[in-house]
Amino acid sequence: MSEPIRVLVCDDQVLIRTGLVTIIDAQPDLATVGECGDGGTAVEMAERLRPDVVVMDVRMPVLDGIKATRRLAGVGVVHPVKVLVVTTFNLDEYVYEALRAGASGFLLKDAPPDRLLNGIRTVATGAALLDPDVTRRLVGKYAARIRPSDTKDETRLTPRELEVLRLIANGLSNSEIAASLFISQETVKTFVSRILTKLDLRDRVQAVVYAYRHGLVT
Repeated sequence: MSEPIRVLVCDDQVLIRTGLVTIIDAQPDLATVGECGDGGTAVEMAERLRPDVVVMDVRMPVLDGIKATRRLAGVGVVHPVKVLVVTTFNLDEYVYEALRAGASGFLLKDAPPDRLLNGIRTVATGAALLDPDVTRRLVGKYAARIRPSDTKDETRLTPRELEVLRLIANGLSNSEIAASLFISQETVKTFVSRILTKLDLRDRVQAVVYAYRHGLVT
């Protein structure tokens, strides 16, 4: 049997943290290696324990989840840790900044347990995860605030690649993009790979951030 996915849980609300740990440890392929209630401790524990995934809240004492994520997975980090942000949309308008800081994805705290568990597994494989129910609403709401005044030259992308990028930014999965464009999922994967390579982006999350920051989606 393969080793279970090692998870560090960081949330300042004890009941939520305990619930997350309980749900995770009930799975044969997952195991919590630690838990904490502030971002500073999360950074220290993650650097020491090297978990496969850190489940990170945003609003916490000492060091918030955004700054903690940047220290663990931001630009220039030699050995980045995969971070899954789990947050409450109505309170945490800074989730977008957490994604910019290097998080591999986000989910809402009221998501069903199976979505959380699948999210951890998805992020652990190196793939990005965006909650399909809130991607467009969340990122779109703050796009005007965070979009820079200057834009990059998009001629590196073909018209079809731009179309795929816009659909990614609107929260569509590969299967949904394939159905929308009447192409196969394998073709969609090829387009996504080309987009990430041409724009020097790490994953699907960064593609969404890029699209909104450069005015490709309104």
